[in-house]
Amino acid sequence: MLTRFLGPCYRELAKNWLPMAGLWGAVGSVGLVWATDWWLILDWVPYIDGTFKKDD
Repeated sequence: MLTRFLGPCYRELAKNWLPMAGLWGAVGSVGLVWATDWWLILDWVPYIDGTFKKDD
């Protein structure tokens, strides 16, 4: 239904901007991990999960 209102020009623009939007999403995700408690987020990554365990 949305394609009926948007012409082929806008579809072509959206197709061209999709990789850049994905790149900005990845950069934003890395920035979010950097700005927040990254130990908490990296606990969900399976490979890194056991790497940062504290010896209590």
